[in-house]
Amino acid sequence: MDKAVKFRLILMNFLQWAVWGAYLTSMGSYLVSVGLAEKIGLFYAMQGIVSIFMPAIIGIIADKYISAQKLLGICHLVAGAAMIAAGYYGMSAGAGVSFGILFSLYAVSVAFYMPTIALSNSVAFKVLAKNGYDTVKDFPPVRVFGTVGFICSMLLVNFMTDSQGIQFQHTYNQFFVSGIIGVALFLYSFTLPDCPANRSAGAQSLADALGAKAFRLFRNRDMATFFIFSMLLGVALQITNGFANPFITHFTEVPEYADTWGARNANALISISQMSETLGILLIPVAMKLFGIKKVMLIAMLAWVFRFGLFGLGNPGPGVWMFVLSMIVYGVAFDFFNISGALYTEQRSSDGIKSSAQGLFMLMTNGIGATVGTLSAQAVVNHFVYNAAEPDWNTAWFIFAGYALVVAILFAICFRDPGKGPYRVIE
Repeated sequence: MDKAVKFRLILMNFLQWAVWGAYLTSMGSYLVSVGLAEKIGLFYAMQGIVSIFMPAIIGIIADKYISAQKLLGICHLVAGAAMIAAGYYGMSAGAGVSFGILFSLYAVSVAFYMPTIALSNSVAFKVLAKNGYDTVKDFPPVRVFGTVGFICSMLLVNFMTDSQGIQFQHTYNQFFVSGIIGVALFLYSFTLPDCPANRSAGAQSLADALGAKAFRLFRNRDMATFFIFSMLLGVALQITNGFANPFITHFTEVPEYADTWGARNANALISISQMSETLGILLIPVAMKLFGIKKVMLIAMLAWVFRFGLFGLGNPGPGVWMFVLSMIVYGVAFDFFNISGALYTEQRSSDGIKSSAQGLFMLMTNGIGATVGTLSAQAVVNHFVYNAAEPDWNTAWFIFAGYALVVAILFAICFRDPGKGPYRVIE
């Protein structure tokens, strides 16, 4: 075994997620500062839209035509260059940023970044297997450094300031940070072990790559219910990424909280969510074994209720403990849903449709669900905050919490508990 290869994959994962962490939780604050507060949802919805088809297209190219590590680098070059261009445009335009230009540059960047999440996983799996490692055992310790990279770039843009003393999390500089890391990963990708394409393999259609084969799972009532509720809960996935930073930062305009650490360091506060996520991953095997998929999914849904509700109740002063608790709850809310759902999908699918089934799960959650969620959340925030005479963030968060509670109640009623497994495979 080549032990050095694990370190190389750790660095790849660190950079892979640092690219995203530089702007994912702070972009909303910058958009507010340039008068695009009412468009935040469109920026985050674009991530869901491109996730519907771009990973499938890039996956076909990696399987058939170009080595995965080289394609990973090419995608990061395009994504990083577009993000740097977005930063340069923001710097040049100042307060007069045009939505059309900034959004177009951002859309190009995320269109080529989102497929790299699957590509980097594919590279790691292939390299580990080639070097005699057990992917089930050895991949998680490698992947966790991706979350570490995400946290580090969040903290970097939180604490770095420009010449005027303004934190990067509130300016276009976060795009420069993301783009530069992406270009660095482009260069690094070409030093990774080769993961050659299989040119002799049969051609896979785009429909198959998008998970079309897995739609047969909808013939089973339980799986149809599971996927529908996965989509409904997927609505919650990007809401706090888009609006938590603007929400916490708005307290700097409230005299009572203007000088509190939490109000002035929103990204650092939000980074606790990602720290919690690393712990949430470790709890999943135990939770699945003890409770089974229905109870684990219900725990995730109720965690989203607390995630949103605590935002509505808290503040960065005496109530900052509620914000911190909301961040801690996030690890359960995100991991118990995303990872447990993927595991359940894997266990219920036959060998011939496992990949397609995962594609379908991602389509329902991070594609359709997250897109509908961010656009709907934007409408709620516009009504209660940006278009209101008196901004009312609390009501917006309580609406999101109420939605998650309704989904949890309906799931408890409609989804039949399949037990703790092993589950019957659906052909």
